[in-house]
Amino acid sequence: MAETSATPRQVLSGLRVLEIGHFVAAPFATRILADLGAEVIKVEPLTGDPARQWGEQIDGHSLWWSMHARNKRSIALDLKHPRAREIILGLIPHCDAVIENFRPGQLAKLGLGPDVLRGARPDLIIAHISGYGQTGPYRDRAAFGVIGEAIGGLRHLTDHAPGTSDLPPVRVGVSVGDSVSGLYAAIGVLAALWQRDRAAGDGQGRTIDVALTESILSLMEGMLPEYGALGKVKQPTGGGIATAAPTNAYRTADGVWMLIAANSEPLFARLMALVGRTDLVGAPGYAGNQQRVANVVELDQLIGDWTRTLDADALEALLTEADIPSSRAYTAADIAADPQYRQRGMVREVADPNFVDPVLHNGVVPHMVDAPGAVRWAGPAIGAHGEAILSELLGMDAAGIDALRQQGVI
Repeated sequence: MAETSATPRQVLSGLRVLEIGHFVAAPFATRILADLGAEVIKVEPLTGDPARQWGEQIDGHSLWWSMHARNKRSIALDLKHPRAREIILGLIPHCDAVIENFRPGQLAKLGLGPDVLRGARPDLIIAHISGYGQTGPYRDRAAFGVIGEAIGGLRHLTDHAPGTSDLPPVRVGVSVGDSVSGLYAAIGVLAALWQRDRAAGDGQGRTIDVALTESILSLMEGMLPEYGALGKVKQPTGGGIATAAPTNAYRTADGVWMLIAANSEPLFARLMALVGRTDLVGAPGYAGNQQRVANVVELDQLIGDWTRTLDADALEALLTEADIPSSRAYTAADIAADPQYRQRGMVREVADPNFVDPVLHNGVVPHMVDAPGAVRWAGPAIGAHGEAILSELLGMDAAGIDALRQQGVI
């Protein structure tokens, strides 16, 4: 998109990415790139990305979609139509990268495999996101983010502590498997572009293969090293941390969960001063983090008994004054009103023609201090930019575009 004198040049301005994705993973990757200034052309079916139907709706329009697809240009194509394949191959020479999250081999079945795409542009960067990766015995298995979370080890660790509950292991609450794999895809694309254009400078195309399962596994800290060396299977700990105490969520008198992390010696001493139990500082069973971890059940009970005597505001004030890392477990309402988020533009109001009032969006992460990302427009209507894309990049006239529409291609 053209930049005006009032629009600062963003770090990825001039980069063009073709997204052939749906739901969460690939669209999340491209949204990160688009937020930083890349031009993203989103290819979606004539009925639209299924994610348009997700979340709360107003007059048939998804509020989540407003943010999920922001800063992207949409072209709707029936990829099973031969002319659609021609359009994709016509767009490829104008694009630096393709990001897709179909099942392995699906694009090839549509006549758009990597060899075909690179026939149109040899130095094309291609990022594949799938459940298990493009190789291996599980390659063709069906998977969504929740399956990646299960096989990556996360769903086991988000459970309650052993013996405390018969409820199912708790989900993180968002599609973290999809989002993390999308982040890795975005990182991979940028790394491949750097290698192609600068580090190696060889002008060669490169391929990124991201699996949901592996993306989650990469977050599992010391789980594998500890098992490999000690045979220890890391177990869920509910709201606490297995290696540090006290660190947990504690109820207040008005029912709010307050997170308190006081696991260093000075922090523990300051917390015990607030609780009125300075006698425990350095006492047997509480002298040092390892002793406190061994007695975490009793310690958490002690702290919880104290927090339940105070309402959240009073408790928060005491903990802040004592400089103890702490926070209530934020709800959407807390986030929307938070002055830190507001001041840094991490909660912002975005105009969306589908809604009367502005829509609250997350801000752009990462924040590039010298060339900050921007929300240029909200998630577009299905195929909103199709005519412009076909005209600008493929040189098609109105008659040719209308013919494609009559044929059911666009």
